[in-house]
Amino acid sequence: MSPANGNPAAIAIRNVSKRFGSFTAVDNVDISVPQGAFLVLVGPSGCGKSTLLRMLAGLETPSEGEMAFMGRIVSDGTRGLVADAGARDAGLVFQSYALWPHMTVAGNIEWPLKVAKWSKADRAARVDEVLGLLGIAALKERYPAEISGGQQQRVAIARTIGPKPNILLFDEPLSNLDAKLRIEMRSELMRIHRATGATSVYVTHDQVEAMTMASHVAVLNNGKVEQFGAPLELLENPRTTFVATFLGTPPANLIEVNKSGDGLVYDGLRLADASRAEAQDGVQLLYRAHDLMVGDVEGRPTISARFEEAAPIAGRTMVTAFSNGQRLTAMADGYFRAAIGDQISLSFVNGPSAVFAMSGERIS
Repeated sequence: MSPANGNPAAIAIRNVSKRFGSFTAVDNVDISVPQGAFLVLVGPSGCGKSTLLRMLAGLETPSEGEMAFMGRIVSDGTRGLVADAGARDAGLVFQSYALWPHMTVAGNIEWPLKVAKWSKADRAARVDEVLGLLGIAALKERYPAEISGGQQQRVAIARTIGPKPNILLFDEPLSNLDAKLRIEMRSELMRIHRATGATSVYVTHDQVEAMTMASHVAVLNNGKVEQFGAPLELLENPRTTFVATFLGTPPANLIEVNKSGDGLVYDGLRLADASRAEAQDGVQLLYRAHDLMVGDVEGRPTISARFEEAAPIAGRTMVTAFSNGQRLTAMADGYFRAAIGDQISLSFVNGPSAVFAMSGERIS
């Protein structure tokens, strides 16, 4: 599995599965990315993304399939071949930082270089270089207990990139940070990724991180890759209802409709032509939040819904309401207010952007 230019993929995951007893944590995953890519593995808890990352790091062995870095096989589950974690030219940033408490910041960064047998002069120069790159030179002589969580994360990243690995692996590195710092660190990680030229793999359950940081996204669910591609491709052309509702802020609306005459009908309201459902009698229509507007819009289908909550966003309001027990998200111009339980109108100002079978696969 090589890129079109004939060069080997920086990371190739070929039909990899991982089982723990009778439980399959990763199920026949097959993806690859070119050198310099920023691959994000995203999905809900228990979807297999961290297990996949641990196999890339050499901390777990595939049950089947193989993994290759720059064309060199580092794991082969079928043949039982596993390259040592330290011989993969890869660095791993843990969620918990995992700094050595008895070492200073400089000591933490220098230690992997000592293990790699760098000379003393080269170690000192590289420590200063990465301290500067991460903006933490002033912390050089402090100990982990003397610095903040955000600073500890920067030290953990500096320690990882110190030996100049070709592959950088991130296991939910921002999950312990507050919301403001997470946003700042996202930008920092992208800057560091560009500065190092490494190929990065980043695990998260946060789809906002996935969509803002990635060059490639693999959406995992129950151990399988639901869809793999560029962020906008997945957002604009989801192949399954899982991808359609997992990605995007706010999540998209899925409305179950049935054929009635020449239309697809919801609660007696015709929303689309029956031809959109092809041979299906019942389907799910995908509407983005901006496809539904709060209030009556002349000439557009309108339903009544029970108001639940409102969230101001950039001069508009994202409104959540319930119709026949279904949660719907719509937009309102300006700042909208209502009491919980009030009946409000939602108008379908645009047609559905996609149609899915009841089983979840995309029809059109």
